[in-house]
Amino acid sequence: MSAGAPTTVPVALDRRAYDIHIGSGLIGEAGRWMRPVLKAPRAIVIADAAVAKLHLGALAAALDAAAIAHDAITVPPGEASKSFHRLEILMSDLLRRRIERSTTLVALGGGVIGDLVGFAAAIALRGIDFVQVPTTLLSQVDSSVGGKTAINTPEGKNLVGAFHQPRLVLADTDVLKTLPRREMLAGYAEVAKYGVIGDAGFFAWLETNGAKVVDGDAQALVHAVATSCRAKAKVVEADEREEGLRETLNFGHTFGHALEAETGFSDALLHGEAVGFGMVLAARLSVARGLCPAGDFDRLRAHLAGVGLPTRFADLPQNPWSAERLIDHMGRDKKVRDGRVRFVLTRGIGTAFTAADVPIAEAKAVLAGAIAERAGNA
Repeated sequence: MSAGAPTTVPVALDRRAYDIHIGSGLIGEAGRWMRPVLKAPRAIVIADAAVAKLHLGALAAALDAAAIAHDAITVPPGEASKSFHRLEILMSDLLRRRIERSTTLVALGGGVIGDLVGFAAAIALRGIDFVQVPTTLLSQVDSSVGGKTAINTPEGKNLVGAFHQPRLVLADTDVLKTLPRREMLAGYAEVAKYGVIGDAGFFAWLETNGAKVVDGDAQALVHAVATSCRAKAKVVEADEREEGLRETLNFGHTFGHALEAETGFSDALLHGEAVGFGMVLAARLSVARGLCPAGDFDRLRAHLAGVGLPTRFADLPQNPWSAERLIDHMGRDKKVRDGRVRFVLTRGIGTAFTAADVPIAEAKAVLAGAIAERAGNA
């Protein structure tokens, strides 16, 4: 049973509207939250194999209690599962189980599972419903909300996908107790992002309380997750298909995806770690362009480093880092328009905007400078 009524954040998208429930014990009550939004009492749970060992039993019991018929499919953990190969295996499995348009898929896991299952739901039988049950901090505050689903290709990250909104998001903060600290830190980078791009007060709160969030303090976690989800919901409601404002949610991602590509989308550098470092690089570029006060850049880097995130190339896995190679990865990013890389920059903590006029030489110079610096130097 839950410790109390969850915090609910609505995502108001007309006929595609849904709720995000945030709180303790939600997986154990998943059936009662899911049943009202199902077209039929049948669900197929698709779970990260490692997560399944920890939480699939509780979810299955909750579905049984609500008289929801269910099957389960497990997927190998890791970014490699966001691939055409794994998608083909999953789709064949779903079709063999004779899914119908009234069948609902349930994504139990982190961002990889949410993206893969969401994309499968978008294309199965030309579109069926799915529910997100995110089990990492990163997926609870970011990837489970907003309907962006995708898989990776050798050419880049998230280049094949669809916008497909979930019917419900259940963010059970209890499951975060099973996460390694590194995973909590990776998710925390996305939490901090919301403060940088649109809420200076929230960033100041994080400067005081961020360590509590990473350490799993229940009250701090619910506040951080709910504040992040409210911020994302507001942006998604205004720009569901990322045609303008929603691009600001990619703060740190253009640099971050390039870092991930250079490390082969492997566990050598987690997505959240890459985004956190990418935020530092985006702020550094903003300072170089005379847009952001140097003091705000210092605050951002000091805060992320203070909680334990990598903020310098010396903190990253050993790699012959090259500004040229990173720029090449950026040129393949899905946000490129008319051959120009679009960067999300900041005018200081609490503001962000998209710039399409950044000369690539400026971004390359910022990268070269960051690569050249040594740990401990400004």
